[in-house]
Amino acid sequence: MRRSPTLIIARLTLKEAVRRKLVVGALLLGLVFLLVYGLGMLFIDQEMVRTGEAMNPLVRNQMLNFLLLSGLYAVNFLFAAITVLASVDTIAGEIASGTIHALAAKPVRRWEILIGKWLGLVIMLTLYLALMTGGVTCLTRLATGYQPRHVLRGVSLIWLNGFVLLSMTLLGGTRFSTLANGVLVFAGFGVAFVGGWIEQIGSLAGSAAAVKVGIVSSLLVPTEALWRRAAYEMRSVMVDAVGVSPFTSATSVPSQLMIVYAVVYGGVTLALAVWRFQRQDL
Repeated sequence: MRRSPTLIIARLTLKEAVRRKLVVGALLLGLVFLLVYGLGMLFIDQEMVRTGEAMNPLVRNQMLNFLLLSGLYAVNFLFAAITVLASVDTIAGEIASGTIHALAAKPVRRWEILIGKWLGLVIMLTLYLALMTGGVTCLTRLATGYQPRHVLRGVSLIWLNGFVLLSMTLLGGTRFSTLANGVLVFAGFGVAFVGGWIEQIGSLAGSAAAVKVGIVSSLLVPTEALWRRAAYEMRSVMVDAVGVSPFTSATSVPSQLMIVYAVVYGGVTLALAVWRFQRQDL
């Protein structure tokens, strides 16, 4: 029985990531982060108990929710960075070095090559995100007993964030060099990050123009909008009452339509990457 070329290439992509020490480095960095985060949560909660601040459940839950979202915010950045770094050289680097010819010369369709690489990276990145988000939420539960709302919804949106960035990076790899591709994707991520904060602050200040700037940046690259929606899903009860937190504002919550847009955005970008790779002169 003939094995699927896509699955074979996905397995080879995973092996290549391990060989380049990318997986090992990401795991070590993640474990150090989880150690620091877990100790920080434990010591902060103990201090709140000692000073009596833990006697007010609403205040305690709000503080723990803020710390947990801070940890997931850092995970979101780590996940985005590793997504780009793991995939930026996948197409562009192999075209520049000529190693892509070893695959392209075989009886394998080009779309199978690109989708196989995409699938291998998705498997690796999904496992990494599960480790990091599971570590943050489990350490929070063990250290403080606190469990946020709608964790799976929030983590799913962070995963979708990575899907968008991965599709962007693969598309850029069919057109630009490795360095240029990485710079452009990180620049797009930065534009979305700044635009998201402009929209949130502008909504609090009542500036319609600032909100429009943020919306346009989210349409260009929807990564920050996905994080703000994830933070909104995992918000505390007190945020519902107050209507604002450092990570989300009730007046500028990305809608469900933005989630649909991000799914379509990532899918179309991946399809464009396949289309361009099939027509590219290697």
